[in-house]
Amino acid sequence: MKALAYLFEYGRDFVKAYRHIASFRWLVVGSLVGVFAGLVAVAFFGAIELGKYLIQAKLAGVISPHPAGEQLFHAHETELRGWVIPIATTATGLLTGWLISKFIPDTITGGTDGTDSTINAFHNKGGYIRPLVPIIKGFTSVLTISSGGSAGREGPITQIGAGIGCWISERFHFSAKERRLLLLAGAAGGLGAVFRAPLGGALTAIEVIYREDFEAEAILPSVMSSVVAYSIFTFFYGSEPIFGIPRFMFNDPRELIFYIILAFVCAGSGWLYVKTFYTIKYKIFFPLKDKVGLMWATGLGGLSMGLLGWAYPQVLSGGYGWLELAILGQMPLMAMCGIIIGKTVATSLTIGSGMSGGMFAPALFVGGMSGGLVGKIGNQLFPSIVTQPGAYILVGMAAFFAGVANAPIGPLIMVTELTQGYGLLAPLMLASALCIVLGRKYSLYEHQVENKFDSPAHLEDTTINVLEQLKVNDFFRPERVTILDERITLKALTDIIANTNQLYFPVRDSEGNFSGILSIHSVRNWMFEENLFDLVVVRDLATKPAYVRPDYDLYQALLRFVDTDYGQIPVLKEDSSDEIIGLINREDVFNAYAKAIKELRPEED
Repeated sequence: MKALAYLFEYGRDFVKAYRHIASFRWLVVGSLVGVFAGLVAVAFFGAIELGKYLIQAKLAGVISPHPAGEQLFHAHETELRGWVIPIATTATGLLTGWLISKFIPDTITGGTDGTDSTINAFHNKGGYIRPLVPIIKGFTSVLTISSGGSAGREGPITQIGAGIGCWISERFHFSAKERRLLLLAGAAGGLGAVFRAPLGGALTAIEVIYREDFEAEAILPSVMSSVVAYSIFTFFYGSEPIFGIPRFMFNDPRELIFYIILAFVCAGSGWLYVKTFYTIKYKIFFPLKDKVGLMWATGLGGLSMGLLGWAYPQVLSGGYGWLELAILGQMPLMAMCGIIIGKTVATSLTIGSGMSGGMFAPALFVGGMSGGLVGKIGNQLFPSIVTQPGAYILVGMAAFFAGVANAPIGPLIMVTELTQGYGLLAPLMLASALCIVLGRKYSLYEHQVENKFDSPAHLEDTTINVLEQLKVNDFFRPERVTILDERITLKALTDIIANTNQLYFPVRDSEGNFSGILSIHSVRNWMFEENLFDLVVVRDLATKPAYVRPDYDLYQALLRFVDTDYGQIPVLKEDSSDEIIGLINREDVFNAYAKAIKELRPEED
């Protein structure tokens, strides 16, 4: 612990030394976020794989296929005990509901999944995530996926990574804007690591928060975080891509017709996926939660998911192994149709009931199978044109997620990283673009906004960005301040006011501690009540204390003026709780802001 504390102290001093070299600073801080995100991703992925092995393979005897790049444990055929699955998912649902209700009840309406909660934190919470939230959500996500719940690990690790970025920004006392950027950097690190797609993870993190925009300022820290986290993750688990598949190439322009059809199919299945999820969540489980409580609602969701998984094991957990089989052409057409419906319902039961997990992996699963239908049928009807039906599964994954999440670039790059080549770039671009156009009326993420102009995070950016660059030290006048003892009577107070120009007076208690502020406006109604001159004292008229320090920025000062409605606030000496060295006026902050804005604007002819 001492070594860790020393590391943080050294890192904090190092970053502060380069705080005015923005690019270099983001390289350093982004890398630091990536280190922690990568280590957590390693533990998170390992815990899920171990849990799946113990619960599904060993206890239930359900052995699902694994993609070539992710099989950590090799299970052998044992007696099938499928009834273990609903018991495990129900227990997980009950525990999840209890933990959330007990410790983080504010997250009950926090969004679709961990990714959506991260989006919500970025837009509406100043980039702040309570440390307990990703800890509990991460733990319950491990249990959900391990027990067989239809959910992905990418959503939870996005939230965990975002929590790491927020935590580090708090340790370094970064501003709200910087905290939001590190939130995205942490999300990028987690996503790039577990998906083994560093560039795709970084781009997805910065674009998924908007429908028609992306957070350009977060590119540098997000890329650095994702690369570092990916490197740490592959050090433990190898650099092989998730899927062991051949390289696919696009050679025949006539195939574009089938990829256009794929876009329409993915748009339709995307609408069904989102509509089913919101219907089950808000029409079934939310009313149920209000009646019987979250714990019993998530317990019922776990039971329903477990029974469905017992009957249809293909919908358990993330399902990447089944996707690989489909890409390799080892899955019949009717099985794909059944999986699309089954996975949609299973995911809605799991996440819609309030259990933890991500919608990312199930969305890729449903999208891949939707694309596989087109590829399979096209290959049967036009074998000379559709020669590689497996390629349609990969394109379907990217196009489907691009449509439901309004994220055209990140998923596209992810698929190129999965295939280790750009052979499918043209159909990927075409299908993703069409899916986004066709899916404009629905979105998987509830807190996603159109663009920066619609984001509460950016409504105040102009003010914050300017005021955060200005310090209190430059805008207050060190001077002698009249400080009142709280025992001073009204009679003595009138004499003091008559001999000073101050409008607000700091107040000290009997022990000399700064205890409040007295406004002249509070005294005005009593100044002519002579019969009360010896009865009323300063303590009766003072209001709550507020202060700033010389090293505070003017945005922090503005928040205190807004919170108190004072016209003047005392400036305390650094590292002191009661030594007052001056007053700062509200007008000083407004004038400084107006002057800074005027200097930023180009001169008008």
